[in-house]
Amino acid sequence: MQNTSNHILVVEDVANILELLEVTLRFKGYQVVTAANGQEALDLIEEEAPRLVITDILMPRLDGFSMVQRLRCDPQTRQIPIIFLSATYVTPEDKAFALSLGATRFLEKPVDTEEFLLTVAEVLNREPAAVSPPLDHGTFSKRYCERLESKLRHKNAQIVRTQRLLETISEDQRLAFQSLLAETRAQRDQIQRELDKYYGDLPV
Repeated sequence: MQNTSNHILVVEDVANILELLEVTLRFKGYQVVTAANGQEALDLIEEEAPRLVITDILMPRLDGFSMVQRLRCDPQTRQIPIIFLSATYVTPEDKAFALSLGATRFLEKPVDTEEFLLTVAEVLNREPAAVSPPLDHGTFSKRYCERLESKLRHKNAQIVRTQRLLETISEDQRLAFQSLLAETRAQRDQIQRELDKYYGDLPV
């Protein structure tokens, strides 16, 4: 990995959100590099470390939790500040886990632009803080799995509720809830893939 550059790395798999974050930051004069998932972000960081990583959590290939754990376990990337953004992992337990990984801040989506820019400026202009040791592999795996399983249960419950609602609502409301159902199913399937990958990596 080369020396730290002056850019901010934004990691987000939803194209319109990624574009919004990039445009917002560039408008304020920041240099921005983007990635669509955690693995792509790690590949970019291997070439050149950013000043700051802003990342979603629920993403394909490698999610934000796993990506940040890898950054924290590598002495060369341990000091890079992290801001988590999420619309899915927003319970107090989710936020506590995110911060225990060493994240500097946690913001919920939809992002308030002023709050977002203020947070970025504060993180970039603060004195470098001492970073606590990364979670050991066993602790990370246990808590990571708990977060995935909890979120999977929540998404399955949402799907059941939405399916029941679709049987009772009027035709003019149905399209919006069908779209919501499709989005929730896609999120459920992504979380399930992460769990399957996690269990597949466990030693037999």
